[in-house]
Amino acid sequence: MLAVSRPHRHDVIIAAVGLSGGLVLWLIGLHMQVGRPFDAPWLALVPLAVTAGLELLRRSASLTALLIAVAALVADQFTVGNLATVVMFTDLVYAAVVYGSPAVARRLPVTSFLVTVGVTIAFLAWFRTAEALLIGVVAGLVSFAPAITGVSVRNHRDAAETARLRADQTALLAEMDRAQAVTAERARMARELHDMVANHLSAIAIHSTAALSIDDPGTSREALGVIRENSVQGLAEMRRLIGLLRDRGTEPGPSPAPTLASVDVLVEQARSNGATSGLTCTLEDARGTTGRLPAPVELAAYRIVQESLTNALKHAAPGQVAVRLAHEGDVLSVEVTSEYGSRPGPRAPGSGAGLVGMRERVALLGGTIAAGPGPAADGRTIWRVRAELPVRERTVGE
Repeated sequence: MLAVSRPHRHDVIIAAVGLSGGLVLWLIGLHMQVGRPFDAPWLALVPLAVTAGLELLRRSASLTALLIAVAALVADQFTVGNLATVVMFTDLVYAAVVYGSPAVARRLPVTSFLVTVGVTIAFLAWFRTAEALLIGVVAGLVSFAPAITGVSVRNHRDAAETARLRADQTALLAEMDRAQAVTAERARMARELHDMVANHLSAIAIHSTAALSIDDPGTSREALGVIRENSVQGLAEMRRLIGLLRDRGTEPGPSPAPTLASVDVLVEQARSNGATSGLTCTLEDARGTTGRLPAPVELAAYRIVQESLTNALKHAAPGQVAVRLAHEGDVLSVEVTSEYGSRPGPRAPGSGAGLVGMRERVALLGGTIAAGPGPAADGRTIWRVRAELPVRERTVGE
């Protein structure tokens, strides 16, 4: 059973106009032909009414409507005829190409062309006069011309739909890129915030706990001094991060990103903060005079040293914390070792975010990193963090 949807309002208008126009032509007695087998004028209204009714199906069942319209047009040739019937038939041919299936849209123009050629040849053979060519022209105008018009309209419509889909896909990809960029920026900000503040807050937590647990004015005063120093430095780091987030416009300003040139200050600060926990920090810089490295490499190396010293301050047993830097070929090596084991006294809790941040930084540069306990040369167990960062510009991407 054929399922037909509700007619489109434009189709209703076309059917109503076509039927009304045909009735007007019939009332004024304007017919297309004479001497037909069924020459009663009212019989021409039957094909007219059928064709007008088929206009309601021009979108929902275009091929079925066209097949029935062919029969109605043939029947109209046995009556006095009505111009409105022929005009509506041409519209049904056009609609079958525009709204029909792709197979119908491909085959109907070819079929209408073959029908036009066949009708022309048949009437030439029948009448054997050049006037028979006019019948072929009329057949082409009624069938082939609307089919070709429908092909052109359908191609333009499909091209517009393809362009719209492409635009939607482009917008979706742009939105996905934007979301990924936002996520990456949030991760970068989280790493920067953690690396900037964790060191100072860890020192503050350890020394404040020591000041509360040890009833000694000298120790408390020393701890308060370390707490104040780290608080001031932590606030300075926070201000620098906030400055990055603000819109600086086009005004030039110094880059707030730290570099390896200030890693000795970082080690000295860690030495001061870890003195009460029995930690001694040393720096061995074997880079030589290679000049400045790419900014992302310098920042990543600095943050790895900073986070490793922070972890040593939180968890390392009393002993030496050694920082080693080396630059061989196209690789910058960063190694931080500390005593592995438990220690007495206050400790700051850890969340593991520091190790995650270091791995993310190294992965962005295409380098490698390993962190964990291992044996030292003298048989001791130490905690070692070792990262190798490529320094070629083509591999750098922060």
